[in-house]
Amino acid sequence: MEDEEKFVVCAIYQFIKTDNLESLRKEIDAIFEQNSIRGTVLIAREGINGTVSGRETGINDFLVFLSQKGFKKLSVKKSVTSQQPFLRRTVKIKREIVTMGLPDIDPLASAGTYIKPEDWNEMISDPNVILIDTRNEYEIKVGTFPGAINPGTKTFREFPKFAKTYLKNKSEKKIAMFCTGGIRCEKSTSFLKENGFENVFHLEGGILKYLEEVPTEKSLWNGECFVFDNRVTVDQDLQEGSFEQCHACRTPISKEDKLSQDFVKGISCPHCIETKTDHDRLRFRERQKQINLAAQRKEIHLGEEAKKDQKNRKREKKERLKKISGKRDSFTDSSY
Repeated sequence: MEDEEKFVVCAIYQFIKTDNLESLRKEIDAIFEQNSIRGTVLIAREGINGTVSGRETGINDFLVFLSQKGFKKLSVKKSVTSQQPFLRRTVKIKREIVTMGLPDIDPLASAGTYIKPEDWNEMISDPNVILIDTRNEYEIKVGTFPGAINPGTKTFREFPKFAKTYLKNKSEKKIAMFCTGGIRCEKSTSFLKENGFENVFHLEGGILKYLEEVPTEKSLWNGECFVFDNRVTVDQDLQEGSFEQCHACRTPISKEDKLSQDFVKGISCPHCIETKTDHDRLRFRERQKQINLAAQRKEIHLGEEAKKDQKNRKREKKERLKKISGKRDSFTDSSY
């Protein structure tokens, strides 16, 4: 893939005491606009978290800016794709940069011990280690490490309840955790440490850093890794995976799922056919209809490009009306 054709997808986070959030939000948004960067960045008093995509020079400018603003120990994971995987740019101020629902949990004060990707296989091959995948149910279905415990959560807010129940009376055990990019484990291990657990470890940089640094022939990872952009999943080589996403429930869907009679593009899939109502599907059907109509008109329906497309069409319409009005005036003023 030629450099001028590729997009760099960059996942970042850092826990660091942060002030002047509104000013920082505006500066980040301005850099995104200047460099045509898209994606989502969350900032809070506890730090920064996000995944963005753009040309390599723009991403590098963004990282330099963050360093100048004091984010000098950013966790950074990069991959490459041929198409922009985000529809729009979003920079938000939040209470937490990863929402556990416990804002007083402070990874800067207490967190688990990092295990580097090259040492992770040895850690999880120990039969005495309790291995926990801290991600949500729909992410784990796509891929995970062998022997990992699935907490069965729909959101990260549910993790503390799982931990208190499953790990009750296991405070002496060695516990290893992992997640997509590492940020959820900063909080999950901190939560355990603050609740009396001592032997707590987590995969530094998460699954993405593991896939980046561990050769495929040595990898213990099974399946693909869910990512929060239009690629849906990435494979062992951090290339776009084989899954798509149901636009009704946002669940990753396989080729087999698409063969099901319950799959209707944009409206339903085997994972949500029982949970969504007829009213829901009516709304989804209308949305898909508008997407299809926009495609037929060769118009863009969603995201930043859609906004630009709409502005251009409005401008062109005004110009056409102006020309028509001019011709009418010319005809009215003509003398015979």
